[in-house]
Amino acid sequence: MKYFKNRLLFNIYYFLFWVAYFVFARLFFLVYYFERTQELDILTILKTFLYGLQLDISFTAYIAFIPFLLIIFSTFINPKVIVKIIKWYTLPILVFINLMLMIDAGLYQAWGVRLDTSLLPYLNTPLLMISTVSTLHLVLGILTWWFISFVFIKIYQKIHQKNNEKLNFGSWVEIPIFLLLTAALIIPVRGGLQTIPVNQSNVYFSDKMYANHAAINFMWNFFNSLTHETDGKNPYTYFDDETTKNIITKTRNKLLYANNKEAILTTAKPNVILILWESLPAKIVGSLGGESNVTPNLNQLSKEGILFTNFYGNGDRTDKAIPAILSGYYPLPVKRIMRMPNKTRSLPMLPKKMEELGYETAFYYGGDLNFGNMNTYLRNAGITNFVDGSEFDKKDWNSKWGAYDDVFLKRLAKDLTKKHEKPFFNIALTLTSHEPYEIKGDYVFGSDTEDNKFRSAHHFTDKAIGDFITFAKTQDWYKNTLIVIMADHGHTSPKHKGPYFSPKKFRIPMLWLGGAVNKNIKEINTIASQVDFPYTLLDLLKADNKDFIFSKNIFNSSDEQFAHYTFNKGFGTLTKNGLFLYDYTSKKAILKTGKNIEKLDSLGKAITQNSYADFLKRK
Repeated sequence: MKYFKNRLLFNIYYFLFWVAYFVFARLFFLVYYFERTQELDILTILKTFLYGLQLDISFTAYIAFIPFLLIIFSTFINPKVIVKIIKWYTLPILVFINLMLMIDAGLYQAWGVRLDTSLLPYLNTPLLMISTVSTLHLVLGILTWWFISFVFIKIYQKIHQKNNEKLNFGSWVEIPIFLLLTAALIIPVRGGLQTIPVNQSNVYFSDKMYANHAAINFMWNFFNSLTHETDGKNPYTYFDDETTKNIITKTRNKLLYANNKEAILTTAKPNVILILWESLPAKIVGSLGGESNVTPNLNQLSKEGILFTNFYGNGDRTDKAIPAILSGYYPLPVKRIMRMPNKTRSLPMLPKKMEELGYETAFYYGGDLNFGNMNTYLRNAGITNFVDGSEFDKKDWNSKWGAYDDVFLKRLAKDLTKKHEKPFFNIALTLTSHEPYEIKGDYVFGSDTEDNKFRSAHHFTDKAIGDFITFAKTQDWYKNTLIVIMADHGHTSPKHKGPYFSPKKFRIPMLWLGGAVNKNIKEINTIASQVDFPYTLLDLLKADNKDFIFSKNIFNSSDEQFAHYTFNKGFGTLTKNGLFLYDYTSKKAILKTGKNIEKLDSLGKAITQNSYADFLKRK
């Protein structure tokens, strides 16, 4: 057993190399988000490394299994050959993990979660996924990826160079010892000998969610989410089916009917134009108590129509928002139903209901309708007329997403000057206010920070929408039209105080304008959300809305009114008197304030359980 020690040292050094790498990766994440890291005290920062070490060691054990197994063969096969195989096993993995490190850091700002399988649905449209990143950030990211890879490749080669030279053929007696050592990797993989293997909740140690997220090993998180699919089971089950149904219906049944005294609409069958404003949070809308000068047109228009002051997005991405708005369907904590045509076919669809009422339907978008499988969903929804980025000259595109909002809305305006034999239901989705915030002309708020570029882009879209409304007021059809301006979802920018997934991120504007709107009604303060929109609109049109089983009526002013939104492995449920914010990973409340917390806890869990059960049933 002369060379046993050298083989053992090789394994030890290999294992420690990867542990050290993941410690560096955590440091990289904390430095990348230095502004948020500054909010943590030194002890909390140190604890992210201490607690995170459990998952670092666990994932390292996964990586080390093949090299540990291969080193056994070096007892009777030329060790230099074995070491070379291990090297060419390790280096591609190192380069790949560094790429994932860059992706994880880049996505956390927008998604608020560490890397998981939420990334996978975007891989079929890689160019559009890259479009969310500015060219400068993309170049810097690639350079950083290659630099870190180069440094760690050099470190790996230096660590093992001397030890590699000492390896030589060994004794057959060593084989069972190293087999036992390889098998023992199951212990760090599981995180110890306890009954339940290590998981994300083991590293959640703080009431500050950012600190918990920093402690997570991003690669462990990704592969754990990849290998732990639900297999037809509901991971959000808290109650039996009957209890779940009773919790929801007890509240919802009180909220299905409007109790306002005045009519909302002045005509029975108005034209409807739904403008979905990309990524607009209430935080920058002056008429909703946000920043006063970012959306001056929307602020002014808010005085002319019905402003919904407590309205919420149900999700945090466009592909979550559209099924919420058009199908009254809650987003799921992880999966995206819009990407699953076999399931969306059976959803209730507002456009189909409008067609049954005799409406023409159309969808306008300045970009690629294939992104997020939007095209398939919208065609399943029954929309018959489409205008997308292919119909705009490339000179009118920004470099990333598609036609600028002013160009795209002028096309909508042009089409609306044509004679309409039927009432129309037109949906327009803007895009210029999407990352990386490329606009024409000056950045009114500057472009020195992401938040200022965000403000400038929304100011640009605000002008385009203001011009469209000015045009609409000159048209004969305006007097018989309802124009709804609604954000598709909120945003993390500008930075808000409190938890990342607090209602401040999900509160969005909704404004009803047009000649078909009762001018005597100015504000609706009801707590409501996007899933309530199709049910409420169809109720106003005296149409069948019973298929929208998750919706309720926005014009019911009961104190029981609530909004429920979901994010990655969590939810928020709120009324005007309370808020319950819950994380399924730690199985703990992130935030709970106000009255009736227990009721909101039960309601939020019941809605999540029920909506996921419905998702599983759809074929």
